[in-house]
Amino acid sequence: MTRPHLLMLAPLAVIAAACLQGCGQYTMESQYRPGITTVFVPIWTRGKDVYRRDLEMRLTEAIQKRIELDTPYKIASKDRADTELTGQIVRVGQQVLSKNPETGLPRDLEVTFTVSFIWKDLRTGKILVQKDNLPIADTYITHSPINEDFFEGSEGAINRVAMRVVEHMEADWSVGD
Repeated sequence: MTRPHLLMLAPLAVIAAACLQGCGQYTMESQYRPGITTVFVPIWTRGKDVYRRDLEMRLTEAIQKRIELDTPYKIASKDRADTELTGQIVRVGQQVLSKNPETGLPRDLEVTFTVSFIWKDLRTGKILVQKDNLPIADTYITHSPINEDFFEGSEGAINRVAMRVVEHMEADWSVGD
């Protein structure tokens, strides 16, 4: 083979090596932490600069439902729970993505929730997961025929936040743990 052809194959070789290395990582074990069966999720709080009402209630409910739906964990009261997941909505921001050229009004908006949370083992006091200032965004459409307002439009972002938080509850797969 000529030298240019070998250079073209080099990236493929790197990808193949990475795939082969990762193939040994498959497991039939649960992706969730053994020994944990219950989680207490108190109502999340709002940061001092978050002025939208009820976001913390809606987010807490979405997280609780996502835990019940996607994990083997059950929601429990604090006195019966193995772990506690506390969090805060640090910031809520909006950004116009596009405007109607005829009216100048926003067509599409992006809403971004920035959250911080701690998942703690109540039996040992050990912090299982801690994430600070995790931004999660979603978009919504303000024009006809959809006509979503912030309440409706933020529902997608709230569900994305819940999904991402629960994803962080999976067991740490890093080597050496």
